[in-house]
Amino acid sequence: MPEKDDKDAKNFHLDVPTPNEPFFLRGSNSLDWGLKNRLAKIFNPESGRTVMLAIDHGYFQGPTTGLERVDVNIVPLLPYSDTLMCTRGILRSTIPPSYGKGVVLRMSGGPSILKELSNERLAVDIEDAVRLNVAAMAVQVFVGGEYETQSVHNMTRLVDAGLKHGIATLAVTAVGRDMVRDAKYMRLACRMCAELGATYVKTYYCDDFDTVAASCPVPIVIAGGKKLEEREALTMAHNAIQSGALGVDMGRNIFQSENPQAMIQAVRKVVHEGEQPDRAYDYFLTLKNEKKSA
Repeated sequence: MPEKDDKDAKNFHLDVPTPNEPFFLRGSNSLDWGLKNRLAKIFNPESGRTVMLAIDHGYFQGPTTGLERVDVNIVPLLPYSDTLMCTRGILRSTIPPSYGKGVVLRMSGGPSILKELSNERLAVDIEDAVRLNVAAMAVQVFVGGEYETQSVHNMTRLVDAGLKHGIATLAVTAVGRDMVRDAKYMRLACRMCAELGATYVKTYYCDDFDTVAASCPVPIVIAGGKKLEEREALTMAHNAIQSGALGVDMGRNIFQSENPQAMIQAVRKVVHEGEQPDRAYDYFLTLKNEKKSA
């Protein structure tokens, strides 16, 4: 027990107003302290943006190109990410526990690429997410898909559990093969997810993306999608950021790049520093050539 403090001199700093600053992320000011703290492990508080590294593809695709050996191909990229999006199997088996940044855990699953993908269910219990100390939980939402209602209910159940434990919910908008990836669809899907409680949303970049971002009251990050040429991927990321996205969640455009370490650092330049695509691409080439000459 501490000894009694007999000193009379105290400084209450009466001339310093008590700060009351809003949280830096849109739509997040009314969330609990713990949830905001976790969001600050996903989004950089200085830039307000994030570079998420998505490596959860194996939960329905198996060992896709670039993810054959996560320990060899992905672990060296971790220092350059703001957040890692993965499954609990990869997290426990391969990711070093010393990784101190945010982890977004894939929570839904079920069908493989051989079946109807929208027939997903929640595949991880909230208690395991708590045990793994994750910052957010990701769930696929198939607006317009065959199992649309089921996937929406997966998300709302996860939102309820996440709010109870102070963990964010990332709604991932899935676009079926026969659906058009246009702004009208993206506005519908993102707004539905936000209205039903998602903490933030992952979606695809499209023409008129500024209307998608403006109509969604919570943060949006864009999916990298299929592998593009490096300059094209950097241009997409730049255009999305300029249109209101607060980050990227890239997988194949990083780990399938000819130089993944150089690519993720170039993406960081675009996202956090607002670098122009051509200059970011030149930065990528410089890093790539340095590695060749080393």
